[in-house]
Amino acid sequence: MKTFIIAAMTADGYIAKETNHGAYWTGKADKKRFVELTKRAGVVIMGFNTYKTLPRPLKERVNIIYSPEPIEGVETTTLPPAELLKNLEARGFKEVAICGGSTIYTMFMKAKVVDTIYLTIEPILFGSGLRLFQEDMLFHLKLVSSAESESGALLLEYTANYSGNL
Repeated sequence: MKTFIIAAMTADGYIAKETNHGAYWTGKADKKRFVELTKRAGVVIMGFNTYKTLPRPLKERVNIIYSPEPIEGVETTTLPPAELLKNLEARGFKEVAICGGSTIYTMFMKAKVVDTIYLTIEPILFGSGLRLFQEDMLFHLKLVSSAESESGALLLEYTANYSGNL
């Protein structure tokens, strides 16, 4: 099961100004990449706060939201990452997109189940806000590809290395 994180962040390292801050600030290249990669995966996983920033569930994708309470139109879960991914693989899914926020990104990275990180760095500064990860960790990444959008955003792809070796 291929599991990837997809995130956009500011040049000063923030994914949002606050918990209920939607991703309206990202550019066309980031939005296009998000739609293409998440539709290819077929499954998106996110936390409740991230889900609340959306106007509705993402079309043409199974939406799984971390929440102890049911939410109409989506699947909810409280399973640990490895168990959730095992269940999705048993359902025939081959790829999963982890779409935020920082609690969910942290949970999946610390479980060492993320293969790839697609990161867009937008040319904007917030000065403060929510970081990509909310806990201390040390994992090495290997750059697979990089590109620059017309607006100056950097589109990066990394693979995760949990062995501690470069």
